[in-house]
Amino acid sequence: MTLLNLSNQIALGIDVGGTSTKFGLVNHRGEILTKGSIKTTGHATIEDFIDALYTTINPSIQKFCGNNNLAGIGMGAPNGNYYTGRVEYAPNLPWKGNLELAQLMSQKFGVTCKVTNDANAAALGEMMFGAARGMKDFIMITLGTGVGSGIVSNGQIIYGHDGFAGELGHTIVKPNGRKHWSTGSEGCLESYASATGIAITAKKMRAEFPNSMLNDYPEEEINSRTTHECAKKGDPTAIEVFRYTGQKLGEAMANFVMFSSPEAILLFGGVIQAGDFLLKPTKLYMERNLLPIFRNKVKLVLSELEEADSAILGASVLVWEK
Repeated sequence: MTLLNLSNQIALGIDVGGTSTKFGLVNHRGEILTKGSIKTTGHATIEDFIDALYTTINPSIQKFCGNNNLAGIGMGAPNGNYYTGRVEYAPNLPWKGNLELAQLMSQKFGVTCKVTNDANAAALGEMMFGAARGMKDFIMITLGTGVGSGIVSNGQIIYGHDGFAGELGHTIVKPNGRKHWSTGSEGCLESYASATGIAITAKKMRAEFPNSMLNDYPEEEINSRTTHECAKKGDPTAIEVFRYTGQKLGEAMANFVMFSSPEAILLFGGVIQAGDFLLKPTKLYMERNLLPIFRNKVKLVLSELEEADSAILGASVLVWEK
């Protein structure tokens, strides 16, 4: 029997974002040996973007991997399809249509490349290196500018028949509710529980309560961070913003629990900095809306990975998958 020696093998993990692309060389223990970033924008074509990536990363590959120790490339990207390796109609990337990302990367770097969406990559990172180690059934929810999610069942990411399963942020939590700024759908979770959604709620509520501390800020500075600052100072309106957000998130999570019966729901992203202002009502409304057989069984767990590194680590896990 031939044993696979991973000790010298290194994966290249890449997180493609709307404005910047982060990358890192990662060993099988989850140690990031070196990392960096380039701008996603400013490249006329996807081929130009990949050329710029190669030019930036290749010196580090030569330094840390030599000619033979780069095991492969894993990439997290908006609308990344694990089955096809394509990025399909990503609304926040500068190149439109179907992008043959994995194929083009493999041709340029000379190693296998796998692609998934950014939230699935985060779930993989938590499962291998973070708070979900040892778990086979959990849901990862990322609360940032938007709401992303990855569903793990029986130790496997749920991709669905076409590679796009798990868009929990776009499930409807309030029929005929708030119109989404990008998709046009009415009442989806992202419209309420994302940082963008919280800012919309805060602006609406401060208009209804002129004495709120939120009115001390100009319109353009009303966001989840300033709302948290006001909540910490005891402002009832800011506290109500997070209670309402937690209600919508908790109600949605009750649906998710009854769908897949996870051991835990992992929360990640800048929005969770609000702490108990958000987490207590989230837990309350989740439990309140669960059937008795599901109550008090599902843990709410905060990510253990550094926000700046999680996407790189998660993408790198794709390389070690067989």
